[in-house]
Amino acid sequence: MEHPKFIITSGGHLRLGMVTLHRDLLMPHETCLGGGFYEFDYAGNILILSGKSFDYGPPRWSKIEVLLVPEAYQGVPIVYRDAWGDEINLTNHFTIRYY
Repeated sequence: MEHPKFIITSGGHLRLGMVTLHRDLLMPHETCLGGGFYEFDYAGNILILSGKSFDYGPPRWSKIEVLLVPEAYQGVPIVYRDAWGDEINLTNHFTIRYY
């Protein structure tokens, strides 16, 4: 069954998609730095990332400096909520480049 999942690649790419497994979001020869699930808060116009990948674990944000985000999300604040309810505003925390 497909679910809305995301991964962070070793190159800093944020990749989202409706997939069965997180690995389905990886391109050949890429390494995954963790992942989780995503949802949109339409009322607040926020992309919310949360949880962890069962295969790759939680995102290792400390391993990236620049977050590469699909151009479709330009101007949309992005936050990550961990299992303890802590929230990181990724839009403010990282230099973001759109592709």
